[in-house]
Amino acid sequence: MTIYDLHCDALLKLWEDRTRGFLDHPSVEANFQRLQKGKVKLQLFAIFVEPEVPSDQKFQVALEQIDLFHEVVLSHPKMKKITEWSDIERLKYDEIGAMLTLEGADAFGNDLTKLRTFYQLGVKSIGLTWNNANLCADGVGESRNGGLTELGIEVVRHNNEHFVWTDVSHLTEPGFWDVMKHAKYPIATHSNSKTVCNHRRNLTDEQAQALFRKSGFIGMVFNPPFLTGEEQAKVSDIIKHIDHFCALGGKNHIGFGSDFDGIGCYVDDLEHAGKYDHLINALLQHYSENEVKGFAYQNVLKHLPNQQ
Repeated sequence: MTIYDLHCDALLKLWEDRTRGFLDHPSVEANFQRLQKGKVKLQLFAIFVEPEVPSDQKFQVALEQIDLFHEVVLSHPKMKKITEWSDIERLKYDEIGAMLTLEGADAFGNDLTKLRTFYQLGVKSIGLTWNNANLCADGVGESRNGGLTELGIEVVRHNNEHFVWTDVSHLTEPGFWDVMKHAKYPIATHSNSKTVCNHRRNLTDEQAQALFRKSGFIGMVFNPPFLTGEEQAKVSDIIKHIDHFCALGGKNHIGFGSDFDGIGCYVDDLEHAGKYDHLINALLQHYSENEVKGFAYQNVLKHLPNQQ
């Protein structure tokens, strides 16, 4: 079954160790061979600049990761860059779409020219924060627990104008509600249910339903602490979160945001992108084939920004 995956950190791994290859390197969980084996048709690649990188170097590090995306990820002829939303539906049967996203506004600071440069380079989703605070907003790890700054609101407006998703994963609750007030295209690329697992990175029922009402969706993240609160989890634990969101009316607003290459422990039998069949087969025991196709890719396809 076709898979769209809304979040992986393969670019960070490739940037940290340039000797790693994208084709089949065993340490890259979302490498080409694994994406192909897992039937991943669309993979979103996050640009993530680690907090310890000095502020005056963050933009350069982001550009270096984008360069690796073009020179290493796209070097395989079957990997196709997504620059317009319509490119997704034009993918050939044996091609894999590759899309850039930005995890944290630290990479552009308060320079909107740099933000527009990211758009021009093909970034189609922007999360305002990681866990720390920046000039746009507070992340969930910031004790201040603030919302969006005026700059953050301006960035959301720019996203709207450029038909770019605003990603609420990692935001504080006040920041989330600020995004919901201003964003035309809000999503959560990699978050789960706080009711099922009370982790700071997960979403409350109220947040989830607000996303559903705004035609957004939530990518289920495969990080065990976000699923169970422990470092162990099973595929059935992912299904518990899906069940809960479905009960809230979100059946048509659920996707996958694995966080492969960004997590240090794994769901049993779901350690890399090549093992998606274990999740799909388990889901087919609980849901109809059409519903599982929705989770796997169709829900994302239905809620792409409309540029008409």
